[in-house]
Amino acid sequence: MTINNLEIRSGVIGGTLLSTVFNISLNDVIFTIVMATIGAIISFGVSSLLKWLFTSRTKFKK
Repeated sequence: MTINNLEIRSGVIGGTLLSTVFNISLNDVIFTIVMATIGAIISFGVSSLLKWLFTSRTKFKK
């Protein structure tokens, strides 16, 4: 039996999404926002540091 029926697919996807949405608490959302912000700041800082290191190193070679 193959599941090619659009109603079955949409029912499974919709049920999965709705059951997931109702199990996510506000604390989980806030925790995710905080962790994403920290990750973005650290990523930006490391990228800037590496860019500064490599540009300053190439200036001394010339």
